[in-house]
Amino acid sequence: MTPKIMIILGSGSDIAVAEKSMDILDKLEIPYSLKIASAHRTPNLIREIVEQGTDAGIEVFIGIAGLAAHLPGTIAAYTPRPVIGVPVDVKTGGIDALQSIVQMPYPSPIATVGIDRGDNAAILAAQFIGLHNDEVRQKVIKLRKEYAEKVKQSNEDIVQKIERKYLQNDFLRIKNLEINEIEVDDSVCVKNKDAEVVIIVGRQTDVGTAKKVGIILDRLKISYDLKVVCPIRSTKKFTNYVKCMKNAKIFIGISSNSSQVTGGIIGLTDRPVIGVPCTNEQGNDYMLTTVSMPPGVPVATVGVNNGKNAAVLAGEILSIDDPNITEVLEKLKDKKINL
Repeated sequence: MTPKIMIILGSGSDIAVAEKSMDILDKLEIPYSLKIASAHRTPNLIREIVEQGTDAGIEVFIGIAGLAAHLPGTIAAYTPRPVIGVPVDVKTGGIDALQSIVQMPYPSPIATVGIDRGDNAAILAAQFIGLHNDEVRQKVIKLRKEYAEKVKQSNEDIVQKIERKYLQNDFLRIKNLEINEIEVDDSVCVKNKDAEVVIIVGRQTDVGTAKKVGIILDRLKISYDLKVVCPIRSTKKFTNYVKCMKNAKIFIGISSNSSQVTGGIIGLTDRPVIGVPCTNEQGNDYMLTTVSMPPGVPVATVGVNNGKNAAVLAGEILSIDDPNITEVLEKLKDKKINL
């Protein structure tokens, strides 16, 4: 059986992070392969396992590395398939590895998850595969519900056991609380309800980055819809728009100022979410608040202001079962064409 996913470690010392990925993939019953190869010490080995793995049918690669963390980028150099990067905390809290993995040049994006978040890498890989395999998608949906139930249950396991004079434990007790479904207004004005990719921009100042996404998606012949809406200032409008775009395969959130857009999207859909952190008017960027997501809700983060790489990543995800997109991406990476 050809595995769907290949996990590559830059060092055997990263195995604990890889085990987080393997635990999730075992639970989801998705076949995978595990290899150890160094981008610096065994570059030829990386090339061979990635190229041969791609030819054999690997759909997603997960690169786990610390320190300089060039491994995910090296993987991306040899495949048109999506590469997920997991930075490992070795010396500086993992920030060195995170910066190295996420800030990739166009057209070689890495779908970066949080430091040591091998579990989120596996969930993200399953989401990519789930776009083309409904059985996998349903398993991911079930897994995410389990994460949600764990949060709710913590009210009984933790909160209800606390005894304090003024703590009213039975007020709006979570286990008795009725959770109402969100009503969706399908009459909302949307330019392209059948778009494969949805781009949501949190602030008007970030529209320039969104336009770069649209340009590349147009050239890849991938349909998209674009909306400027803030989940904080226009909560109902934001929620309604995401819910209306139920035919979308991928969401791209673009935002500065705490990156609430990506966090808002992922709470409303089981589809993969790509995050593009932007700089604000003070020159601050919001990469850390985009990538550092809790277990169960990964955001595939690309570099700061790098809308073009977000579009290429969307293309790589969709190329898993679309040879036409694969052909274009291969030419793009080989610099045979210029998009």
